[in-house]
Amino acid sequence: MAQENIMEDVAEVSDVKGLARVSERIWNYLSSQELWDFVMVASIKITAIIIVSYLVILIGKKLITRIFNLRMKTPINQSERRSRTIVKLLHSVLSYVVYFSAIIAILSALKIQVMGLLAGAGIAGLAIGFGAQSLVKDVITGFFIILEDQFGVGDYIRLNAAEGTVVEIGLRTTKIIGSTGEQYIIPNGLITDVINYSVNNSKAIIDMQVGIDADIEKVENLVTDYLKTLPERFEELINVPTFLGVQNVVGTEVTIRIIAETKPLQHYGIARVIRRDVKDLLDKNGIPMAYPKMMLYDRGSTESGGNEA
Repeated sequence: MAQENIMEDVAEVSDVKGLARVSERIWNYLSSQELWDFVMVASIKITAIIIVSYLVILIGKKLITRIFNLRMKTPINQSERRSRTIVKLLHSVLSYVVYFSAIIAILSALKIQVMGLLAGAGIAGLAIGFGAQSLVKDVITGFFIILEDQFGVGDYIRLNAAEGTVVEIGLRTTKIIGSTGEQYIIPNGLITDVINYSVNNSKAIIDMQVGIDADIEKVENLVTDYLKTLPERFEELINVPTFLGVQNVVGTEVTIRIIAETKPLQHYGIARVIRRDVKDLLDKNGIPMAYPKMMLYDRGSTESGGNEA
């Protein structure tokens, strides 16, 4: 009622007395007990809403995480990567729902007609619906990525121009951390081709070069015996690595190849260990490794051959 009286007197601003009456009405309204009672009650309500919302999100996230941790310990086989993905998603959904509910509650505490705002928002939503097609596409694509378990949190993937470890899958975007620390944020609607390196076992392909005059049969026996000892040392290996033999002969180099099947993404470390150990093994047994050679010819020499350096 006080606000209506103020608006009625605005037309009298040109009149000094009218301006005085408007100023008096404003002062009376601002100093009224009714206004400050409303501000006090609304402040208490808003503070309570914020505190409760924070606690609901905090407790809810811990509860969701605990439930999925217990599921992982059950005899039923649960995909750890899928569980991590769903936990992240449920955390986001919980936050969105609580934030939305808190905003509605705060508006109600301020005695703002929420239903009217929602109706207006519905009309506005229809107006911008055509411009939000990409957002809808992102959400739908994100839903099917999670539903079909195409990739999960912790997976190492190549996605469009990005490659790295998935740290978050939301309904709208996917976040990836690259090998050098850069973060990629990709709208789900733009995801087309995905290469997932974490689903199946990896294979380490190790090529090493020995000299052309090396005893290949001796090399094979030494390396094969060495490879048989690896599964006991490294749990990352699925089985005994295989010595395939001679892969190529070029100039003074003979390339031998070894293949080792490992758990996902463990092939890099295993390949480094095998290269180091095989090099040491061949050196100890007098088997020459390949190294660049250059032939020098002396034109003044009567010999048909040359000097090797």
